This record gives sequence, structure tokens and C-alpha cells, in this order.
Amino acid sequence: MSVHRPATDREAPPRTSRSGRFAASARTTARSTARGTVRGGTAGVRAVGRGGRAAGRRFRRFTTADGAGATGLARLTELHAVNTAGDAAVTISLAGTVFAMPTDEARGRVALFLLLTMAPFLLLAPLIGPLLDRFRHGRRWALGTTLAVRGFLAWVLASAVVADSAWLFPAALGCLVAARSYAVARAAAVPRLLPREVSLVGANARLNIAGVIGMVLGGGLAGAAAQAGPDWSLRVAFVVFVVATVLSIRLPDRVDSSLGETDVDGTPVDREPLDDPVRDTRRMRALPVAVRYVLWLTTGARMLAGFLTLFLLFLMREVPIPGWSGPLVIGLVVAAAGTGNAVGSLVGNRKDTPAPEVMATAMAAVAVVTSVVAAVLYSVWAIVLVGLVSGMYAQLSKLCLDALVQRDVPDRTRARVFSWSETILQACWVVGGTIGILVPLRPGLGFGIITVVVLLMGAVAVRARRTAPTPAVR
Repeated sequence: MSVHRPATDREAPPRTSRSGRFAASARTTARSTARGTVRGGTAGVRAVGRGGRAAGRRFRRFTTADGAGATGLARLTELHAVNTAGDAAVTISLAGTVFAMPTDEARGRVALFLLLTMAPFLLLAPLIGPLLDRFRHGRRWALGTTLAVRGFLAWVLASAVVADSAWLFPAALGCLVAARSYAVARAAAVPRLLPREVSLVGANARLNIAGVIGMVLGGGLAGAAAQAGPDWSLRVAFVVFVVATVLSIRLPDRVDSSLGETDVDGTPVDREPLDDPVRDTRRMRALPVAVRYVLWLTTGARMLAGFLTLFLLFLMREVPIPGWSGPLVIGLVVAAAGTGNAVGSLVGNRKDTPAPEVMATAMAAVAVVTSVVAAVLYSVWAIVLVGLVSGMYAQLSKLCLDALVQRDVPDRTRARVFSWSETILQACWVVGGTIGILVPLRPGLGFGIITVVVLLMGAVAVRARRTAPTPAVR
């Protein structure tokens, strides 16, 4: 017989304590937060991926515009972006290396190896161009070699930076020489890949824009990798240069073609002697007057850029500006030079600009004035101003030179003129850097000397303009 219990006597459901309810709520919140974090992270990755793909498509449209995809100029533009990314990674990795050494030791080692680098430009450069023209796949393999050498040296530097090896400076300056050699080989390739819709100046401006993009991306990757150590950013540079080497070999066959071309003095390329000691003089005299004039002005710009790069590197250690750290000042000057380079590209590609000779002359005059200001008023803003003007001068004078080569030099000779003039300009950069190392570390004296050098190049340019060209040999 069952006993009926009153409702008040029935068993109530077990009660959960306040602490238990709090723990359950915390677990539920944690699970919700974890799910939200996963969903948010997935969405973020997808957004970054979509943004990266969209940026890649825009860059691809930029490189292939105006028929550049059909001629192969797009491939060269992409190669140049990857090349500058590797250079940026190496630069970031080695930014503080020189500041870690005694000044006298660093200057001596840099001066020795930089002087050695002048030999390929001043002695071998007149032979390299003709030699490459006699071999199939010469320019593609020349580009690939400069990139592969930098990849190898970046791997060597990764170990040298950590171990403070004696190979540090030789490898770093080897990267510099290979980079300058790449510029010469690339200059010879650009005219051979021009579509009809793109001018020589426009093609070089496109390469400069791609280079800026590559510099930003390479600097970002190297900066992130450098958090684990400078050797890791150099390993990033190694991978970048390997990719660039593959891209250089995949350039179209027309990069190597010199069919129908003649040298500056009218000599057919396939008959060009390799050991003529007066050939460079004949080349210079055979150039159109305007091209010679702006070429000499541009050598002054390259010397100023090379001088400023290495002179400031040591000056900021020996004669620092009160209240400013050396690396910060160098960073400001580099940023100013990059800004000037970008401004020069924008100005040079406007349709309503003055004549190239006028623009190059004006920039040379401004460079002289700012160098004098830096010599008299040694301050941060004076040095930054020199960096800004140096970047504008180098970029704008080069664009003016390109425009004149395109305007005044026949098609069959243009690639040879471009390659040969680029070799001269790279050698002048080395000369300017050597001056920056060898002069005493006194601001007034250093900037005074480079002012005289720029003025001297201007005087040579004026004299060249007054000299009639020698008729081309047929």
C-alpha cells in the first residue's frame, strides 16, 4: 500500500550552488569566445587572401598594360620588383653592421673593397657588352648570374653576420657590384621589350613603380624575419633572389636578340672589335649633342648619390648632430631620397614638362645650391634637403637622358647606347662612393668637395654641348 506524500514533502530537484552556476557560465562563454575567435581568424585569413589576390590581379594588370604582356616587358617588370625586394632585405639586414665596427677599421675595409669594385666597371665594362652580344642567351644569363651571385652572397652573409666573419664586407660589396651589374644588363633588355604603345621613359617609370612595390614588400618581409635575427632576413633575401633567378631565365628570347643593331659609331654589332682602346672615345663623340650633354649631367647626379650614401654612413658616427642618433638621421635621409626619387618620376612623366635639357640643367643647379647649404649649415634639415634633391636629381636626370636617347638615337643603335651609358653611370656611382670614403670626415670639406665634383661634371657637359659630334662610321 503506497503512501501519498503531500506536494510539500516531494523531493525537489537538486539545487546548483552559485559557484557552480558561475563555472558553467564561464565554460559556455569560453566555448563561445573560442568559436568566435576561430571564425574571426578564419575570416581574417580569407580577407587577407582575397586582398592579396586582388592586389596581385591589379599588379598583373599594371605590368601587362599597353601590350607589355605580349612583348615580355611585363615579365621584366615583375623580375625587377622581385629584385628590389631582395635588395631591400639585404639592406635592412646590414643596416647596423657598419655602426658595430670602429670607424677607422670600417672605412679602411670599405674603401679597399670599393676600390677593387671599380675595376669591372672601368676596365671590363667596354668588353662585356660586345662579348655578350656574341653568345646566344647572353643577357638572360647575365641577369640570372647577377641574381644568383647575390643569392649565394646573401647566404654567406647570413653566417658572417652572426659569426662576425671577415667575409662580411667582401660579401656585402659583392652584392653591391652584382646589383650594379644587374642594372646594366636590365638597361640593355628594356629597349628590346618595348611595345609600340609604351615609350622608353614610360617603360622605365613602370619599372621604377614596380621597384618601389618590391622594396616595400621585401622590406616588410625582412623586417619581420629580422625579429628572429639578421641572419633570418638574409635567408629571406636568398629565397627572393632564387625566385628572381628563375624569372630572369624565363624572359623571352628577344631579350638576347641584337639583329640589325649597330653600335653608337655605326659599326654593326657582329663586326664589333673587342679590344679597341679608343672605342669609348669614338662612342662618346658619336652621340647626339643633347644626349652627351645630359649624360654628363647625369654622371654628376650618380656621383652625388654614391658620395652621400657612404659619406653620411661614417659621418654620422664621427661627427654626430647633437640630439640626433646617427641611424635616425640616415633613415631620414634615405626616406628623403626615396621621396625625391618618386617625385622625380612623377614630374618626369608629365606631358607638359620643359625640355629634357632644361630640366636636367635646373636639377644640377639645385643640387649644387643644396650641397653648398649643407657644407655651410651642417644640420639635420640641410642633410635631409640634400637627400631629397639628390633623389630628384638622379631620377629626373635619368628620365631626361632616356627621353633624349629615345628622341635622338636611331632604333638600331638605341639599345647599345642605353647599355653603354648605364655602364658609365654605374661606374660614376662607384667613383662618388669612393670619394665619400676617402675624404676626411668633416662636413664642410666633404660637401664642398662633392659640390666641386658636380660643378666639374656640369662644365664637362657644357663643353660637350659646344663640340660637334663626329660623323658615324658606316
